[in-house]
Amino acid sequence: MSEREAMEYDVVTVGAGPAGLAFAIRLKQVAPEMRVCVIEKASTVGAHTLSGAVIEPGPLDDLLPGWRKAPPPICVPAAQDEFYLLTRARHFRLPTPPQMHNHGNFIVSLGAMCAWLAPQAEALGVEIYPGFAASEPVFDDRGAVGGVRIGDMGVARDGSRKPAYTQGIDIRAPITVLAEGARGHLAKQLVRRFELDKYSDPQSYAIGVKELWQLPPGRAQAGRIIHTIGWPADGGTYGGSFMYHLDGDRVAVGYVTGLDYTDPKLVPWELFQQFKHHPLVRAQIEGGTILSAGARALAAGGIQALPQVEMPGAILVGCDAGTLNMPKIKGVHQALRSGILAAEHVARTRSVVGWDAALRNSAVFAELRKVRNIKPGFKKGLWLGLANAGWETLTAGRSPWTLRNRAPDHARLAKIDSFLAPDRGFVERSLAPRDRLAGVYFAATEHEEDQPVHLKVADTSICIDRCAKEFANPCTRFCPAGVYEMVEDAAGRRLQINAANCVHCKTCDIKDPYQIIDWVTPEGGAGPNYQNL
Repeated sequence: MSEREAMEYDVVTVGAGPAGLAFAIRLKQVAPEMRVCVIEKASTVGAHTLSGAVIEPGPLDDLLPGWRKAPPPICVPAAQDEFYLLTRARHFRLPTPPQMHNHGNFIVSLGAMCAWLAPQAEALGVEIYPGFAASEPVFDDRGAVGGVRIGDMGVARDGSRKPAYTQGIDIRAPITVLAEGARGHLAKQLVRRFELDKYSDPQSYAIGVKELWQLPPGRAQAGRIIHTIGWPADGGTYGGSFMYHLDGDRVAVGYVTGLDYTDPKLVPWELFQQFKHHPLVRAQIEGGTILSAGARALAAGGIQALPQVEMPGAILVGCDAGTLNMPKIKGVHQALRSGILAAEHVARTRSVVGWDAALRNSAVFAELRKVRNIKPGFKKGLWLGLANAGWETLTAGRSPWTLRNRAPDHARLAKIDSFLAPDRGFVERSLAPRDRLAGVYFAATEHEEDQPVHLKVADTSICIDRCAKEFANPCTRFCPAGVYEMVEDAAGRRLQINAANCVHCKTCDIKDPYQIIDWVTPEGGAGPNYQNL
């Protein structure tokens, strides 16, 4: 094999999300002589980016003080907060928790915001390369991370090279910044290699499913923010919803389900669809049409699950590190802030050394510490979780204890013969989409069919035998895009992987009870093409 071509930079950043772009912008602001590039696997910046998203503007004010004069294309000031407890047919308004007060905040499309940030980074001299997937880390002679390798293009499903084959190049730099988002492909490998999670709890995740709706004229109330708890989740499943009213009679509707759930038959995507049929919600969206949809995992473990965020030659920022504030359901301001702080550290030291201590002594860590016990408290059920959340809020997180999360999400799934599923009171649905495959259409996801499957299952015989008996193949339910199917044909029962459906949410990589599914990067530019999510 020929030696790979290489490009040399002072810093390579993986991921053009809020953390990666904030890092690149701040670094060029304070050290303009440094050569910085950003690698993004999506075809365009923002195409794979999905979040609620209501943002706290403080870090953006710090990064770009004049941004309000020319804001992102979707940027609606928060106007009112509503918080409800839902039962099957009723809703009860509750006081909005202090962490969820949004006065002074803005509703945005995070994808559109990142697309807005990218040219501002480029104007400072940052080189941004969308459509190039960082497939693996590159190591130097000392064993330190020395950059990343861009995946080969034009490889057929059987591994052979197609006529348009192009070998990926190496992007080499003494400093690599991992800003891939939750459950980053490279971060997962490097956390394991350098044992970065040796002294932390296993990371805990949630899956967020979101749709953007166009409503009939005059129905939306720009700036209205609604959050709910309760139905359709049962008392033992962490879950809640959001509805954010945008301008132009659009509303963002979403549902977040903790992936520490125990019910092997639970379908997180179905919880979202049922939520839309609650009278409170249906009255707002019925008669509208879906514009776009998608799903993404969230890193929800807080400081208990925060790994060491530096390693030889590389650092973690944003959701790759796990900086999301789950009780707020907000991670953008934390991602921006962590990127800014990391850039200032690199500019000052020209090194990754000391970044872990810097992050733990920052406002990012201090914010997470105050709410560290709220999400773990819900493992005891909804009502004890609410009581605990009230206590932690009242004391500003000064409890002399820290609730731990010893079991990873995949280990909490109950076996099918030992779990009695609750009656969730689900209703017959009539709102679009009719099923997960129809939902994939609104994600505009696209993968070249004749390429290697990027969802690697180490031993499919486990799926056919052991998993079928013990868990009834939960991958067919927890995936929001219908990627996994158990099919019967002339050869017998087998697992079918519909890789072209994948929306890159990473849920399968997280929740598979045997941890035999490994999500790896497909060809650069493949995947969803989210619009204003």
